[in-house]
Amino acid sequence: MGTPGFAVPTLKAVLAAGHEIAAVYSQPPRPANRGHRLTPSPVHQAAEAAGIPVFTPKSLRDPAEQQAFAALGLDAAVVVAYGLILPAAVLWAPRLGCFNLHASLLPRWRGAAPIQRALWAGDEETGIAVMAMSEGLDEGPIVLEERVEIGPDETAGTLHDRLAALGGPLMVDGLALVASGRVTPRPQAAEGVTYARKIAKDDARIDFAQGAEAVDCQIRALSPAPGAFADIEGERCKILRAEPLPEVAHGQAPGTVLDERLTIACGQGAIRPLLVQRPGRGAVAVADLLRGFAVPAGTVLG
Repeated sequence: MGTPGFAVPTLKAVLAAGHEIAAVYSQPPRPANRGHRLTPSPVHQAAEAAGIPVFTPKSLRDPAEQQAFAALGLDAAVVVAYGLILPAAVLWAPRLGCFNLHASLLPRWRGAAPIQRALWAGDEETGIAVMAMSEGLDEGPIVLEERVEIGPDETAGTLHDRLAALGGPLMVDGLALVASGRVTPRPQAAEGVTYARKIAKDDARIDFAQGAEAVDCQIRALSPAPGAFADIEGERCKILRAEPLPEVAHGQAPGTVLDERLTIACGQGAIRPLLVQRPGRGAVAVADLLRGFAVPAGTVLG
């Protein structure tokens, strides 16, 4: 049960390990690209390529959907970024239960956006966990987990790919332990619970009143998508990579351009954008942007 590209490596790993996959559940096809043509999810496409039946209900609250799921006679269900709530009738239908792959070290960053929130908070490490699902939001006991160091230049994109690659083998190992009875999932700690709130549209506007390192965390957390942005000369431009300069003293209002390299004043220090994107265009280095899009020192960004 999964939807985005993050879940595809786990599907492939479970299949490669020799498990019989009775069905794949994914969210319904959505309009995509300029033509807004209905497009199956990455997991849907991967399952079809492997010859696995795919079901795309809009909800699992319908008793008929729950009965159809139970009729599959599953030993276990693997859930990775599926995007639908699993009612109790679904959670407890498989013989061994449902097992979720979650991109954090639980109980830190339960919820929808654990990768982005870990980066935004400036965490130095995160991880990937196989959890026995319960009715609470990401509250189930842990079967296995793997810790991962967050690098100083890490973006949501690079961390996403690293955790997705680790998740497949970890889930396969977790399923083997559960099936053999060689593991007792451990309850999550009661302390240290945080929630990874979904990224909202307003979250992407850069708040230059923060210190330079906090602004850099925001930029990396939202790169490559949706992309942290500022209004530059009337255009909403995304800043996808930047160099934090916390020691720069400038005496300028936050958001003020300090020099010809587009260095921007922050509440403390400054940032120097490295990779930027104008509306409707591809991402380019700042030097390329400034060749045809002058932003003089003293300009205040919105």
